[in-house]
Amino acid sequence: MGLLDDRIVLVNGGSQGVGAAVARAAAREGAVVAVTGRRPEPGEALVAELAAAGGRAMFVRADLADAGQAGESVAEVVRAYGRIDGLVNSAGLTSRGTLLDTTPELFDQHIAINLKAPFFAMQAAVADMVRREEPGTIVNIITSSAHGGQPFLAPYVAAKAGLVGLTRNAAHAHRWDRIRINGLNIGWTATEGEDATQRTFHGAGDDWRELAAARLPMGRLGRPDEIADFVVLLLSDRSGVVTGSVIDWDQNVLGGLD
Repeated sequence: MGLLDDRIVLVNGGSQGVGAAVARAAAREGAVVAVTGRRPEPGEALVAELAAAGGRAMFVRADLADAGQAGESVAEVVRAYGRIDGLVNSAGLTSRGTLLDTTPELFDQHIAINLKAPFFAMQAAVADMVRREEPGTIVNIITSSAHGGQPFLAPYVAAKAGLVGLTRNAAHAHRWDRIRINGLNIGWTATEGEDATQRTFHGAGDDWRELAAARLPMGRLGRPDEIADFVVLLLSDRSGVVTGSVIDWDQNVLGGLD
């Protein structure tokens, strides 16, 4: 028996990075998995990989910058499988901006991807669960930077801090519906997206992971597969009655001082 046997789970932003790792872990634990992405190639390749391993999966092409498409991604899953049991919001925009140089356009991009898309995906998923009077689980991938973050992450922090509040608000609102909603404030993680970010915005070379690891307490960055296992636990009944929790999944202790 897998932790997610026969659950229908949608992973928004699931075609690469942490989202793809979550999709693999959920499928391994018996879930029927749907993943969204803007580009069909990586999404369809992941679905083929999961199917080859004996899983059931589908790809939903969606641009989550459009709130309508975020909600529609849930509707497509419900049309395909009759319901949705779990939702993971893992899409994220990490482009840089400070308080002084962030334009309204950049700010709106961060709000659209990092806050508005999860809001309307959650809205659609919870509506289906409430309509069927069945329990469900939602996990939002957030960031440890939601506590404050670096100066060059101003619009990112603003949006992700909003997602922290939304996670707790929605969990409180729907606890009597037996819908559990939790979040993970993940720290520095080795993903394809982070590699591109480091090279694009910080001029990093091929050795940036090694240099970063030397500055971290555990001597390495976090891994997507580790986060994915934690997400699967939160999606499953093994996390019990936990709801409204936003867990710091990081090796630095926020608030601790040397």
